[in-house]
Amino acid sequence: MFGLLSKLFGGSKSEKDVKKILPIVQQINQHFTSFQSLTNDQLRNKTQEFRQRIREHLSGIDEQIRAKNEEAESLPADDISGRDAIYKEVDDLKKDRDKQIEEVLEKILPEAFAVVKETSRRFSQNSQVASAATALDKELAVKKNYISIEGEQAIYNNSWEAAGNTVTWNMVHYDVQLIGGTVLHSGKISEMATGEGKTLVSTLPAYLNALAGEGVHVVTVNDYLARRDSEWNGPIFEWLGLTVDCIDKHQPNSDARRKAYHADITYGTNNEFGFDYLR
Repeated sequence: MFGLLSKLFGGSKSEKDVKKILPIVQQINQHFTSFQSLTNDQLRNKTQEFRQRIREHLSGIDEQIRAKNEEAESLPADDISGRDAIYKEVDDLKKDRDKQIEEVLEKILPEAFAVVKETSRRFSQNSQVASAATALDKELAVKKNYISIEGEQAIYNNSWEAAGNTVTWNMVHYDVQLIGGTVLHSGKISEMATGEGKTLVSTLPAYLNALAGEGVHVVTVNDYLARRDSEWNGPIFEWLGLTVDCIDKHQPNSDARRKAYHADITYGTNNEFGFDYLR
């Protein structure tokens, strides 16, 4: 009976939501197809291209914020009310900046998701993925045994350790995962059945939102999942030029944990994030 009523009134709420997302999925897959012709270096450079587009989009409001801060600092130290008035304007500008970040990420989303999907495909089909070595590659190669530097090339193996087990990357995003990633980016809850790839889904909005340089927190319910997922997905993000860490690997109040919060993508448990906020 419910199914009949659902059809009569155009489907359930979730069905309608998914229907709205399908054109975005189509765009992602179109970019995914076109990105397959890119070299490894060209694909990796998409991260810097996206970041440049974001900087250009925010340049106007960033200049306004800078000018207002300078104006406040130029006032006499005892002009507290004058400074407060300007800082309130700065707060409003920062809220507008957050909205502008949302706008530009929405535009970049199909391409960014396609970059992650194509990166996943290359790692799943090749035991090694080579590209021009960056400063980050050279830094990571010192402590990550799945990365080696040979001349001017960085070689990433597609097998690495995650939670004490050797994993070989063999996943590529299906449409259901592209839908889930789009839902998560929109700030909604994406309910997925067992086996539908929740861990893989998270790579999409995590990468996209990390591009803005504001940091992304991926919150899980236990430290095993936090550590495992940071190590499982980490090499994909690292190959794309992002830094990854997990707060649960480090002692509270330690320099290592503070550094983890400066990573582009930071994994952790809800308890540890909460306690760190209160400490």
